[in-house]
Amino acid sequence: MGGVMKVAVGNDHRGLSVKLRVVGLLTELGHEVHDLGATGPTGVDYPDYAIPVAEEVSTGKADRGVLICATGHGMCIAANKVCGIRAVNCRDVIDAELSRRHNDSNIVCVAADLLGEDQIERMIRAWLVTEFEGGRHTRRREKVTAYEKTHERPA
Repeated sequence: MGGVMKVAVGNDHRGLSVKLRVVGLLTELGHEVHDLGATGPTGVDYPDYAIPVAEEVSTGKADRGVLICATGHGMCIAANKVCGIRAVNCRDVIDAELSRRHNDSNIVCVAADLLGEDQIERMIRAWLVTEFEGGRHTRRREKVTAYEKTHERPA
């Protein structure tokens, strides 16, 4: 997918300062940013931000998404409840690259409290430019997609 992308970004109160840096990075790289995150330090609930970002990616309003909370875990769990989402919680550049190469991840979740901002920036840069390898990984991704389509949760 190289080139300019629409990237939806979400954060809770713990991810606010990291989000500001990530938005700056994405803008500097020429991407269109949809900031759907918390804007202040008051405590909020991560699903209120993870789900709208995941819905933007799932419906094609955004090409990819970045979610930021204290550990990345909550955002990742919430985002993966949305059909079509392959959210991953990464801790380093290799994680980020492999999540794209092998899993075609479309949302990356990062830990504001556990990772330095330089590490997060390197991960996001790598995640944005790494392409999906396809091949045997396509078959695996398609199995997950097929399961999703035939096992939707009742409303």
